[in-house]
Amino acid sequence: MTPVPHERRHVSIQFFLFLPQMRLDFDGLVRRARAAEEHGFRGIALMDHLAPPMAEASPMFEAMVAATWIAAHTDRLIVSHLVLCDALRHPAMLARQAVGLDHASGGRFELGLGWGSVPEELVRFGVNDDPPRARVQRMGESLELIRALWSGEPVNFDGAFFQVTDAQQMPRPIGEIPIVIGGSGPRTLELVARHADWWNLPVHQLHRLERLRERVGDARVSTQHMVAYVPSEEDRAKVTELSTRRFGMMGDGLVLGNGEELIEHFAGLAERGVERCYVWFTDFADPASLAGFGDEVISALA
Repeated sequence: MTPVPHERRHVSIQFFLFLPQMRLDFDGLVRRARAAEEHGFRGIALMDHLAPPMAEASPMFEAMVAATWIAAHTDRLIVSHLVLCDALRHPAMLARQAVGLDHASGGRFELGLGWGSVPEELVRFGVNDDPPRARVQRMGESLELIRALWSGEPVNFDGAFFQVTDAQQMPRPIGEIPIVIGGSGPRTLELVARHADWWNLPVHQLHRLERLRERVGDARVSTQHMVAYVPSEEDRAKVTELSTRRFGMMGDGLVLGNGEELIEHFAGLAERGVERCYVWFTDFADPASLAGFGDEVISALA
């Protein structure tokens, strides 16, 4: 069967730049964010760790500070994280930070939240050594409390992890702050169905998308992909060698190709119901790659 040309598929998908804020100064972060904004990316997502995983000695800026700086230096990009670690912040403080970023950015902040992808760092920095079940339960309470505080009304809450009495925060969000939750475990999916606007399915679980979709309620589907963008055939060998050396361990999670090949890949995801892709570039989001990807791939699918 002859493949249907991408321009006839009538599919669309939005793209976020996933930009781990490590080994970059603030000027470098802003330069990449502005390039993403200029070339069609819908948003940008940072990471949240106490030290960069597997690169603990590398410099890295705190997630909310970096998001605030980027929001202040862009005009249209949605600013978010993939994802904030629930254990690192009390929900009352996180609720307040989220509303502050929401107002400062003119409604361009999304709250991405997870229960900790690197539990070893929580032990190393003395945060906690809670098992997964407890961390998921804590995040559930955090989400309930955050949403209640966003109402602007007095809140009374008596949970296993948090207790508040007549707690009230103002101002309220400008509108609705979208919530992004990632994961595929049964307890996480329950939180997605109850609280999330976006469900980020880990790329190694994409084969389960259709089976899990009915368990996440009305949440829209996103996924993250490591991308090695090939700007021309003369560059293919160099891009292949560099991306394989840096990220070959990701296996099928690494997507390499030129504009047409990447259009086919992401159009296929859109046809399966994926509405957003977080793109992590193997060259650490060189602005030239952002421009090429945006002008070729995003312009065809966004």
